[in-house]
Amino acid sequence: MLPVGSTPLITCIGGSSRADSTTERALRVTARIVETLGARVEVFAGQELILPMYAPENPERSPTARALIQSLRACDGVILASAGYHGAISGLVKNALDYTEDMAKDASPYLHGRAVGCIAVANRWQMTGTTLVSLRSVVHALRGWPTPLGVAINATSEAFNNQGQCIVPDLERNLRTLAEQVIEFARMRSFFERMLPQVQPGYVEDALMNFYGAVPEHLQ
Repeated sequence: MLPVGSTPLITCIGGSSRADSTTERALRVTARIVETLGARVEVFAGQELILPMYAPENPERSPTARALIQSLRACDGVILASAGYHGAISGLVKNALDYTEDMAKDASPYLHGRAVGCIAVANRWQMTGTTLVSLRSVVHALRGWPTPLGVAINATSEAFNNQGQCIVPDLERNLRTLAEQVIEFARMRSFFERMLPQVQPGYVEDALMNFYGAVPEHLQ
């Protein structure tokens, strides 16, 4: 649970084996947006994800694999960015996520309780769709909460300049919205986890008033 007054930690995972790929640029742009929104980020991108094939029977872990799992255990939210490979997420990203099996017996196993923003990059719109669905399916299997917005990027059009900046305003807005949703969920979950153990008659209504400023109509 996020301690009172602390800064959320968002773990960002993605990219491809090719340095400075469109997928990695999308991830790093989103990570910078996360920082401007007041959260901390830890990024595992590109060649950092070239890890040994996950083998549950082998307890040895590379330093990067240990750092990745440590970050996921500590984080309040996750952002994933994958290139589309043959209609699904890349083996690079899938292998990195397979390491979450090391978290299976944690108090919060896998990605339990964490919002996860998904970014899919491919050379055709159709493949961005199947890649995004693939990412969301894996997140569900890992007990994470995919954000309402997932971002699809068609790599056949230039979306980022050589300095790694997003040059498509609509895309930048979508990446910002995705980042906002991950952070908002992390803070909201922390808020209600602090409130719910103290529930008494009328307490939930008071909590909603404190959080939203009013009780939402659909909860009245």
